[in-house]
Amino acid sequence: MRTLLRTLALATALACGTAAAADVPRIGAAVYGLNAEFMQIWAAALEDHPAVREGLVNVTIFDGRYNALVQQEQFETMITQGFDAIIFVPIDVEAGAAAVQAAHDAGIPVIGSNTRVNSDLLTSYVGSDDVQSGYLQARYVLDQIGCTGGVVILEGPIGQSAQIQRLEGNLKALAECPDVEIIAQQTANWSRAEAQTLMENWLTAHPGRIAGVIGQNDEMALGAIEAIRAAGQDVQDFAIAGIDGVTDALRAVKAGDMASILQDGAAQAQGALDLAMRAIQPDYQPMSAIWEQYPEMPWNDGADAEYNVPWTPVTEENVEALLALRQ
Repeated sequence: MRTLLRTLALATALACGTAAAADVPRIGAAVYGLNAEFMQIWAAALEDHPAVREGLVNVTIFDGRYNALVQQEQFETMITQGFDAIIFVPIDVEAGAAAVQAAHDAGIPVIGSNTRVNSDLLTSYVGSDDVQSGYLQARYVLDQIGCTGGVVILEGPIGQSAQIQRLEGNLKALAECPDVEIIAQQTANWSRAEAQTLMENWLTAHPGRIAGVIGQNDEMALGAIEAIRAAGQDVQDFAIAGIDGVTDALRAVKAGDMASILQDGAAQAQGALDLAMRAIQPDYQPMSAIWEQYPEMPWNDGADAEYNVPWTPVTEENVEALLALRQ
């Protein structure tokens, strides 16, 4: 009898545990790719969200491998498995719309983060103004070269919203300096290695003509720096700017080799999870500290269609503190 009671008690405990686990919402995060540091920071912050740490939600991160078809398949998997909500960081502004439509048709809310998708079916979006960052980085380069000479532009993946909008900002700044020539512009797909190869080719094809380098992210700006050094040239002879504030870029800013603007991927990720939880549980209150960190981006009961995380220019005054956060 005692054995039977113990067995029944164990079975009851297991059943209760299974039921409790089933009650915990599941949220999938479909991100365009995890090869580079920025999205690794984004993903790590998502997993470090207080709601995840306290076991109030289960989060699964899907690596889209920089491929829109892969992301579409991952959406299909999440729909089939009955995920409660999806956080979407798309590789392609247009191709991602079909994935959002499929989730919407299945009754699964989709929260956009970091990069945009051309769909009005998102529950909400949290990111940063890429037109503004593109303008600021180009303006820095132009100021450094005195609005004269030639520049090259290293673009992100063609068709991704950050590439489209940062280029818009780049061109807006360049229009203010009509004497500056765009010598070359091409995608390096956010890749340091691809940017290094492109820059090596451009230095050979246009000797002495390149005064400025506009890298639409830090990885590409760093690749350009490596190419300049490999060619035996002085990095200080070029005005170079990137975007994101990744660790190596912070070190390069400290060394005086480039400029960068910090994009707070951690805030974008944690804000998106708060919004996803709000879409699942209408009485949910945000648990991330980012809403206090950025009072200019109020929570507003999670009801806003868009949340804009501010940019932080990396300067001599704040670079040491930003580096300390990466230790």
